[in-house]
Amino acid sequence: MAKFRLALVMILVIQGFVSFSEAQLKMGFYDQTCPYAEKIVEDVVNQHIHNAPSLAAGLIRMLFHDCFVRGCDGSILINATLSNQQVEKLAPPNLTVRGFDFIDKVKSALESKCPGIVSCADIITLATRDSIVAIGGPTWNVPTGRRDGRISNFAEARNNIPPPFGNFTTLITLFGNQGLDVKDLVLLSGAHTIGVSHCSSFSNRLFNFTGVGDQDPSMDSEYVDNLKSRRCLSLADNTTNVEMDPGSRNTFDLSYYRLVLKRRGLFESDAALTMNPAALAQVKRFAGGSEQEFFAEFSKSMEKMGRIGVKTGSDGEIRRTCAFVN
Repeated sequence: MAKFRLALVMILVIQGFVSFSEAQLKMGFYDQTCPYAEKIVEDVVNQHIHNAPSLAAGLIRMLFHDCFVRGCDGSILINATLSNQQVEKLAPPNLTVRGFDFIDKVKSALESKCPGIVSCADIITLATRDSIVAIGGPTWNVPTGRRDGRISNFAEARNNIPPPFGNFTTLITLFGNQGLDVKDLVLLSGAHTIGVSHCSSFSNRLFNFTGVGDQDPSMDSEYVDNLKSRRCLSLADNTTNVEMDPGSRNTFDLSYYRLVLKRRGLFESDAALTMNPAALAQVKRFAGGSEQEFFAEFSKSMEKMGRIGVKTGSDGEIRRTCAFVN
């Protein structure tokens, strides 16, 4: 009887292990169910990216904001279906997120070939990687098998997404909550090497940093004067866009780190990287290092972020339309 119980326990353990293994992300998850899934995503990206290279910055921001709220589950894509419903899309950090229509295009292409198979969460992750590669940036492994979440919460997006005005303590706390460390913070901030920002995300640094009409002393004064005279003409400007990495907004390179050291990062969160010895050491290392080394380490952090809180196995669902829960 004892041997029987032991054998039964071993079988259950093995079954549990198999179930656990099958539920994990893996490379080529769709090889049998939708063999051309990843090629379809790549093709749609390549059809659009050269006419709209800024799409890469929009998608990597979308992925970042998605993963920091309930994990990488596509919940940022969900639309409100009731007039009083407060979804992630409507939270302040996401009001300027772009690329939703593009994700819908990719989803439609996949649904036409393999209906109900590929998750919106995987689409965001794959499309982000492919768009960064298409503009000459790094590549990284994207194991697939994510499933889509059914809950999208305004308050969680507002509270969990690192803000552009965050100090180092705020940033490392929010990153730490997701299992990311100081090095990940510095590396993922390097994505600011592409894209633009609205003046409203940093204009307080130019016009009213402490509430008395002053500017942020941690920002280069010449850069402040240039922004105030040529780009963000008033504190009320919430429409003008400014390059986060002037001169190479669509080029994935090391110049972001060099700007941070010159006190020319747009956001308080950029300046915050110089306020902590460990973070500053990483900034200096990347600023003076090789692009190849940065690409390799950035890729590791992207793979790490892409695994945050993923839903696999029977958890979540595969949305038929990315904007709506089934």
